[in-house]
Amino acid sequence: MSRQDFHAVVAAGPGDRAIIVVPFDPDETWGAKADHPVGGTIDGRRVRGRLSSTGAGWALTITPMWLRDTGVAIGAEVTVELAPEGPQRQDLADDIAAALEANPAAAAFFDTLAQFYRKAYLRWINATTRRPDLRAARIAEVVDLLAAQIKQRPRP
Repeated sequence: MSRQDFHAVVAAGPGDRAIIVVPFDPDETWGAKADHPVGGTIDGRRVRGRLSSTGAGWALTITPMWLRDTGVAIGAEVTVELAPEGPQRQDLADDIAAALEANPAAAAFFDTLAQFYRKAYLRWINATTRRPDLRAARIAEVVDLLAAQIKQRPRP
């Protein structure tokens, strides 16, 4: 996935938060999703968050703690580098990608998950390297859980 670099102004957001309006459409750049988990930097300081649609475009919401800890102030002009976070659908094994493609609800929910949850599901599926018969069953179970909008596989 391509990283996007741009300059922006940190604006006041709801509550004590700040927002950075992004000058591109992440749906066109990275594929359509309800929101986009991203990672990157703002003026060289690490940041993780979500790009959300504001109706007039897309924006990254910044927490008050991040502002405090980094010394970035509202009104500051900053250099931003953002990229999608975690494994993306085009990075998945063919059998997993096909199963998600066959269930649009599961695929849409997978796209909104933070990388922690995506990786956990994929680790559980990939632990079946010595038992290929089990892999198909686990993929089917994960697709069902994602379609039900369950972030994490229930522990036995």
